[in-house]
Amino acid sequence: MASRMELTRQILFMAARLLAEYPDGLPVSEMWPLIKKRLPDVDEQWNESGKSSNRPELALQWKSGGLVKSGWVTKAHRRWYLTPLGRIAVKRHLDVSSFTVEAHAGYQYWAQHKAGFESAKRLAEAVPEGSWVAAGDLAAQTGLDGAWLIRLFQGERPEGWHRVLDSDGGVPDDAHADERLRKQWQELLTADGLDALLGMVPQERRISGADLRQLVDDDAEDGDGPERPRRAWLVRGSNVHGVSLVGDWLAEGYCSLPASKLRESPPGTTQEAIRAAVDEDYAHGSYNDRLKKTAEFHAFLSRMREDDLVLSNDGGKVYLGQIKGGPAFRASVENRANLQRPVEWLNPKAPLDFADDLPDEISAKLATQHDVLDLTEFVEELEALVGPEPDRAAVVRDLVLPDAGAELAEELLVDQEWLQECVELLRDRPQLIFYGPPGTGKTYLAQHLAQFLVGGKPENVKLVQFHPAYSYEDFFEGFRPVQTADGQGVTFKPLPGPLLRLVDAARQHPEEPYVLIIDEINRGNLAKIFGELYFLLEYRKKAVDLLYSSAEGTGQAFTLPENLIILGTMNTADRSIALVDAAMRRRFAFVELHPEETPTREMLGRWLERKELPDAAARLLAELNARIEDRDFKIGPSYLMRAAIHRDTKGFERVWRTQILPLLEEHHYGDGIDVAERYGLSVLRHRLGLDR
Repeated sequence: MASRMELTRQILFMAARLLAEYPDGLPVSEMWPLIKKRLPDVDEQWNESGKSSNRPELALQWKSGGLVKSGWVTKAHRRWYLTPLGRIAVKRHLDVSSFTVEAHAGYQYWAQHKAGFESAKRLAEAVPEGSWVAAGDLAAQTGLDGAWLIRLFQGERPEGWHRVLDSDGGVPDDAHADERLRKQWQELLTADGLDALLGMVPQERRISGADLRQLVDDDAEDGDGPERPRRAWLVRGSNVHGVSLVGDWLAEGYCSLPASKLRESPPGTTQEAIRAAVDEDYAHGSYNDRLKKTAEFHAFLSRMREDDLVLSNDGGKVYLGQIKGGPAFRASVENRANLQRPVEWLNPKAPLDFADDLPDEISAKLATQHDVLDLTEFVEELEALVGPEPDRAAVVRDLVLPDAGAELAEELLVDQEWLQECVELLRDRPQLIFYGPPGTGKTYLAQHLAQFLVGGKPENVKLVQFHPAYSYEDFFEGFRPVQTADGQGVTFKPLPGPLLRLVDAARQHPEEPYVLIIDEINRGNLAKIFGELYFLLEYRKKAVDLLYSSAEGTGQAFTLPENLIILGTMNTADRSIALVDAAMRRRFAFVELHPEETPTREMLGRWLERKELPDAAARLLAELNARIEDRDFKIGPSYLMRAAIHRDTKGFERVWRTQILPLLEEHHYGDGIDVAERYGLSVLRHRLGLDR
């Protein structure tokens, strides 16, 4: 006899399957009668399972919260709807057990991060009409996983849920929105005055990371949540109009910015208000200079708070302090220090050494050309440098990759020792290219190795394919058209490409590996596509200013996170490895997959043995490759590693005739060789005695 817990699971499972049949949802009053028709004995089993005043229809009401927290069901106006995420779950989980396990995982994540979700909901409600926030920014500020944040918002639909979008201003990919939800989403945004162009709302209406953090601070200070965490900042004083002010800062206890033309603005002034003031007060300056000043003044006036750490250097000497008050406008000699904050300097007589004492990642940030820089990601390391406990352990940021197991090697039909060598190469330098002729399983191996390295999390892996027209703007970031705030025109803003989006995700979870797979990497113009990132591939601990977003005055130098792994594939039939420029070869490890070398040589035989098929296909492929003189044009085994073609001799012959021979015809074009006579299937069968 089923327990009441088991019966409740059956009821919830049936409720989801029932809602899948009603795209317009069901009134709550109709839910239970329809479920009883599908589970006719449920009342009787419920009564037999124990004595209680609870009824199964109440269990449906109370326990359906797990479906809401998982983002599968949403409730509005006494009506239940299955979300697109719920439809995916119903199709994926065909039995009660797996459905329940997944739903419970969603509920558990919510229960463990309840405070973060409540904060995220309050922040979404606080986003003004006509503005929006990026889901990744909101998740990072509230300590949540971005995908789970979107799932919860799909279920609970708090006020302002529709203003939480992907960083490009589009409907979040993690919502898996169908046409109905996408239309509803766009209608809500339009009602807010956010008209979409090409599916994306205007970037200039986005609440910046800085202003979102301000909302987080206000939420923490006004609500019952934890206090706002401490931040850390660089304020550069070593070269202000050609003079070092650091000595004055240490002696008098402050830090400052030159702001002789800026009108007095109160603490907490929004970035938009500061931008308007800078555009007027510094109208003589260039566009990029005004953007830079806007970011610096906004950070100094509104983002910095009391008790934050501040860092400055004078040559190789590095000083750390603690902010002790709000900003104030002061008269200063030669207008070098008009905007000031009081600081208690913690090591004025014992400065740290720039080269020896600072972690490499911080040194890389300080080497860039920014006068104010957010160093909050390193606040724990900086606290350790000046903290009362001299033996305080430093924060560990090393990337840990798992060893390749025998099970994975068996699945991929390769030797475990070979697979482990790939892992060791990535531990030494997180950039590797599989190269070889067509059909050697390069992309297949890259995808499966990536999934293994990230622990099976599909959101941690991104695949892109290079081609001759692919550019830096497609790959990393570039100016794209977005609608203006008044909806009457189009402007161009730098928007992130797949690499920058994956970098943002990797920074949010530095303890997890993230993998970018670049398929056909040699088909693109690599120097053009990578741009200044070429430098970072070799020097991960250094920082560079970016071509586009650094010009936006964000005050953020760019580093390539060490938990980002790049796997490439390269078809040597298109371009020999010898033709790859030396700079590229120096930055990647190259692992060959060749039909005559381990592990590719054994793949087809192992696959045939696993499928309990005769070895004729392996013998034919070996004979074919023995007749191909050019090493880069030998044929890989994946063409013949499909079970369907071995069930029918016509299928095998068809693959040989339509996929393998055309490759060889292209190779021998114009040299007078009869491809069918030399490589035809019947010819090879006869040579091996397989036609008897």
